[in-house]
Amino acid sequence: MSTTVQPPAAAPKHMNRLGYTIADYKGADSTLCAGCGHDAITSQIIKAFYEYGVEPYRVAKLSGIGCSSKTPAYFLNMSHGLNGVHGRMPSLGTGVMLANRTLISIGVSGDGDTASIGMGQFVHLLRRNIPMIYLIENNGVYGLTKGQFSATADYGSKAKSGVVNQLPAIDLCAMAIDLGCNFVCRSFAGDPKQLVALLKAALGHRGTSLFDVISPCVTFNNHDGSTKSYKYAKDHEELLHEISFVPFFEQINVEYQEGEAIDVELHDGSHIRLRKTDKGYDPTNKGEALDTLRNCQESSEFLTGLIYINESKPDFLTLLNMVDAPLATLPQERVQPSAEDLTEIMAALM
Repeated sequence: MSTTVQPPAAAPKHMNRLGYTIADYKGADSTLCAGCGHDAITSQIIKAFYEYGVEPYRVAKLSGIGCSSKTPAYFLNMSHGLNGVHGRMPSLGTGVMLANRTLISIGVSGDGDTASIGMGQFVHLLRRNIPMIYLIENNGVYGLTKGQFSATADYGSKAKSGVVNQLPAIDLCAMAIDLGCNFVCRSFAGDPKQLVALLKAALGHRGTSLFDVISPCVTFNNHDGSTKSYKYAKDHEELLHEISFVPFFEQINVEYQEGEAIDVELHDGSHIRLRKTDKGYDPTNKGEALDTLRNCQESSEFLTGLIYINESKPDFLTLLNMVDAPLATLPQERVQPSAEDLTEIMAALM
């Protein structure tokens, strides 16, 4: 006699597939300025982790110093969190993932915390391909110290005080691609649909996922002359593609004719679907990604979407041949070499 296997009962509409409500992914009330782009990003992080279905207690939230580094307090209050020294969050993220590879790591930084004091650590995080989501809330100014230009402020942009920036901007996406990062995207705090899809795709990727998110500072950098304001972003955004996401636990259905879209399979079996706009753009082509970024920079546009992805490169933990068990849980007898082992190691170095 044959039997029919029944699919698991669907979770109630107000719960995700793990039985959590969206309230389980929220944090403390924000103390940032009303209308700050960082708070819009927080809302999309909450939504993405809820919809993807992440156990909150499996998440490690990391940050450095700055307005952006307050953000982790405002989402996932049941997760682990560590607010570190200014510019040193990449070291924290590396240590966390080495100690416990079963965690999901998300670091929230700013353009000052990353592109100035933290640049030395940031570049090595990228080249090592540490498994973590690295999200830069980029407003082009130092909001905590009254609005001076940051290293990502565009040449010729004007501060609220009227001062014009005479230095070239660092393009964090181009730098990330050059250094070997294999998931590089740019988005806008005012585009929730795109940002949520990209965040869910990053959860399915194995390695560093770099987000450069334009996040207007409503206090110091949201005026005429700013290239990081809401108005400028809306007027100058160059959309690469429309993005949708199919998680690993849903059936993959092809809804487009060949040539209309690109379907990229991620590490966990999820798919990110990129429907082309008027550009015939291939985000798996490293050279094309860099050329497109530079062309948009020259025309004073800012590119949004998934700029580059490569699912074939191994992450840092794989390269190190790490054991499956988290290092933090290993007993001392497994991590302490014996006298005989030490003698053999020293003999090999002679």
